[in-house]
Amino acid sequence: MKSMLCAFKFTLLAFLLTACSTPSLDDYQSTTPELHLDQFFNGKLMAYGIILDRSGKLLRRFKADIDADWKGDQGEIKEWFEFDDGEKTTRVWLLTKQKDNLYVGQAGDVIGMAYGETKGSALFWQYDMQIKVDDETYQVTLDDWMFLFDEQRLFNKTEITKFGFKVGEVIIYIEKIE
Repeated sequence: MKSMLCAFKFTLLAFLLTACSTPSLDDYQSTTPELHLDQFFNGKLMAYGIILDRSGKLLRRFKADIDADWKGDQGEIKEWFEFDDGEKTTRVWLLTKQKDNLYVGQAGDVIGMAYGETKGSALFWQYDMQIKVDDETYQVTLDDWMFLFDEQRLFNKTEITKFGFKVGEVIIYIEKIE
């Protein structure tokens, strides 16, 4: 019993230390160039990405053709994914710019709404999603960080969690081609 209590205390301490080290969007307030989704995600883009398991082991690679278009405060981002195992999928995002740096969005596999905010060159985007692994479908939470490198390039790092525990990670490089 004493060892279980000690293990619980250690787990709680590790969780609290990890929670304290989470980056804040405010950390990027003065970074440049400034990220405006309606400017970067407009036109044709190409993405290259990897999916890692919770320990950092490479699971899959993919590329995606992206076609994005904005009309006023409404954006549509179409993504065509091709994975290294031959699987092909499509996702269409419908985004709304609510204020200069606040966005909401929906996609077919997103549960409810996605919420995002930009500050400086960064975006923090969070949403729940249905993902299929083998024959099972899981609901997971995605914490999406995007960092504008320059006017043509953006890096995206996404942590995937289930019940608050990290289960995977996605790293994507996106480049404007038109």
